[in-house]
Amino acid sequence: MSAEVQNRLFGKLERVRLELGQVLYESGATFRHVYFPIDSIVSLLYVMESGASAEIAVVGNEGVVGVSLFMGGESTPSRAIVQSAGQAYRLPGDRVLDEFNRHGDLLLLLLRYTQALITQMAQTAVCNRHHTIDQQLCRWLLLSLDRLPDNRLAMTQDLIANMLGVRREGVTEAAGKLQRLAVIEYQRGQITVLDRPALERLSCECYAVVSRETRRLLPYLPPFASRGN
Repeated sequence: MSAEVQNRLFGKLERVRLELGQVLYESGATFRHVYFPIDSIVSLLYVMESGASAEIAVVGNEGVVGVSLFMGGESTPSRAIVQSAGQAYRLPGDRVLDEFNRHGDLLLLLLRYTQALITQMAQTAVCNRHHTIDQQLCRWLLLSLDRLPDNRLAMTQDLIANMLGVRREGVTEAAGKLQRLAVIEYQRGQITVLDRPALERLSCECYAVVSRETRRLLPYLPPFASRGN
């Protein structure tokens, strides 16, 4: 963004700590702030009346939580919950809208990011319908890894099952296969990716589609493959 836009926005940014499991907004709630994760990850979940849930997208240091605010909807039927603890910048919603309505740098950036987010949501729906739990887990691990500063994820199998909308037993079996292949190491609620190229080979096409489109729309991001392992 131009120095002029940065001067208007950066002074209003508030650095906040996002804790694991913290809910940033609930279904139907009006947004007051947008969040720009630094080294944290936020999951967008749809929660059924039964309490069952499934992840529809993840947001990390490539994006922003709260796109409905500047898209005019002000709320969504999804829940935003912190999947990986860390830091984020928070910006008041009225400041975002004011800058967005100037039809300048920020509008273009936010619209391009929103298109990348829609791609991720659409590909997640396809993946959940047509691919195995093994492939879904690989896709999920890669998307999470792209948004973290290293190759370690603090995440239990119960939480992963909740994100994917599958049974815990399925995640346990899939993670066990990856561990036996020396692709990951799992202990005490922490997953360490040991062989990222192998993880990419074992994943379905969905990860490549999402990462390629994200890089195309947001060219300022470093190549995902260079992060972590």
